[in-house]
Amino acid sequence: MTRLLAIVSAFTVLGLCAAPAAESEKSAAPRINAACSIHLGWQAPASEWFYLEARVEKSTPGSYFMVCGWNTGYFGVQELGGGRKVAIFSVWDPTKGDNPEHVKLEDRVEVLHEGKDVKVSRFGGEGTGGKSMTEFPWKLGEKIRCIVQAKVEDGKTAYSGWLWQPRSNEWKHLVTFRVQTGGKPLSGLYSFVEDFRRDGKSVGEERRAVFGNGWVKTVDKGMVPLAQARFTASKAPTEARDIVDAGQAEGGLYLANGGKVSPSVPVGTVLNVNPPPLTVPNDLPAELFKP
Repeated sequence: MTRLLAIVSAFTVLGLCAAPAAESEKSAAPRINAACSIHLGWQAPASEWFYLEARVEKSTPGSYFMVCGWNTGYFGVQELGGGRKVAIFSVWDPTKGDNPEHVKLEDRVEVLHEGKDVKVSRFGGEGTGGKSMTEFPWKLGEKIRCIVQAKVEDGKTAYSGWLWQPRSNEWKHLVTFRVQTGGKPLSGLYSFVEDFRRDGKSVGEERRAVFGNGWVKTVDKGMVPLAQARFTASKAPTEARDIVDAGQAEGGLYLANGGKVSPSVPVGTVLNVNPPPLTVPNDLPAELFKP
């Protein structure tokens, strides 16, 4: 996951092939090795928490379906190899660089809560920060429910990740990370689908998910449904930009990439959820409504 994935995936730096003096200069064409990362940028005000549901309809090993993303972190589910499936919640440090050991202690993401069977660690290579992972055997067609809660504490913000457990019918508090933000709430909300296997073959395998029934609690305490999102795509030269799609689906908006997918709307289109969410779920964690 790259820090700028809500806008573009990280560019691969390619060298230029030196042409003979008698020939015109030509750039080496990049090899396409991955399906294009695609996103839904939700139109929402600054908020205290962000609730969204997802339904994965097509997947393949090396896929990430990020449900709740914001300007300093991301939360969603992955399919790894060998049938293993997990949930991941991560928050970036407020610093530049890819080496987690080079970040000063006072600038690092703090861990305030670590749920049972949740593994918390530092990450690097794509910016740096705190990462949490837990086994989560999600299934195709099954509803995935995620919540990101943000509590401003002076110049920092504490981000909590909540994941619905369909087997036990309860919410699980996975982790709470706190980081320096200047005291900012949630903003820049988005969802995405990513091919992180990037082996060339993954381009020919389809991923598809539907995102919907989204709600935010604004900083003014009002409840606002997520009714619009902008469809965007990575500009990375190694990703197949023509094999992407987005649009309306039962229960929300879908994203699809890879395989035989073809565009039905241009990248940049603002999509409306039709019908928009009407009722806030009545089983959300009580902690979301505490002062």
